[in-house]
Amino acid sequence: MNVSINLESYDLGAAERQLCLEALAAAGNIVDAAKLLGLTRHALKRRIVKHRIPWQRRSERPQSE
Repeated sequence: MNVSINLESYDLGAAERQLCLEALAAAGNIVDAAKLLGLTRHALKRRIVKHRIPWQRRSERPQSE
């Protein structure tokens, strides 16, 4: 898989946040996003909290009919 991400600066925190956001958008869930990033689900969840990335738990998401 070849992915291109444009960074606005060399800030590692911002780069990590952007990678997490891109993986979550591509995968749609934390487990698969963590796999894309080569992390455990728990490690990705820590980064979501660290970078204050908005992400709803499955139980908090609106149910589709």
